[in-house]
Amino acid sequence: MFWVLLLLLAWAFAGTACALLCLAALRAATAEARDASTDRERGLSLYEAAFLSGGPARVADVTLVSMARQRRLLLAHTGWATVVDPRGRDEMERSVIGAIGPEGQSRIAPVRAQAAGAEAVRRLADGLERAGLAVPEGTGVTVGAAVRRVRAAAVAVPALGATALLLPVQTGTPRLLVGLWFALPLTLSLSCLAIARFEVHPYSRWASPAGQRLLGALAGRRDGDERSFLTSVAVRGIRAIGEPELRAAFTHRDQPWRE
Repeated sequence: MFWVLLLLLAWAFAGTACALLCLAALRAATAEARDASTDRERGLSLYEAAFLSGGPARVADVTLVSMARQRRLLLAHTGWATVVDPRGRDEMERSVIGAIGPEGQSRIAPVRAQAAGAEAVRRLADGLERAGLAVPEGTGVTVGAAVRRVRAAAVAVPALGATALLLPVQTGTPRLLVGLWFALPLTLSLSCLAIARFEVHPYSRWASPAGQRLLGALAGRRDGDERSFLTSVAVRGIRAIGEPELRAAFTHRDQPWRE
């Protein structure tokens, strides 16, 4: 009867994952109802749009790109950042300049990492959380994470079922019946995934439902060529950069023999 233990384990995987998804969806719906008026009363700055779209790393990217476009920072296609104007115009720019260091030149990758963890980004995140636009930290499993858990359960249950079918089964217990028992938690997992696909999609790691609505409105705005370009980078990331050399600065990877 070892297959019964495997069946209980399958039910534990599927039941826990589906329960977490239901709780996460309920929290998201509650937050959306609470913050329904937020998007009618406020807009998004460039840094806020970047955070809601891609988190702290996206804020650092937008700051670097903005400074490079204004010729106050040189981003070489070899992956180096060089300060041209050491006077930052806001907290984000001062964080980037501080991350580059007193020598005025540094590899881009560590600059991005340090700028993303700066206090200025933390204050930006706190303000968005208080406004109900960002997903607060420590509020439990998000809808996206819960969906991934259900997907994992949908893979684990058939694996456990196949293991049970390969084990010796006691006389009088048809293998077909064993397979049908495992089909129940699999059906539960697949049903939750189907419901999530149509009812709670799309979901975001960073933006609350109110924040997602503001991002959608921002994507349709056209405030001028430069503003539109930076908005595209904020929402879509470095893949929105059309300039080959500037994009290469972010994607460059050193060869092992390079220092």
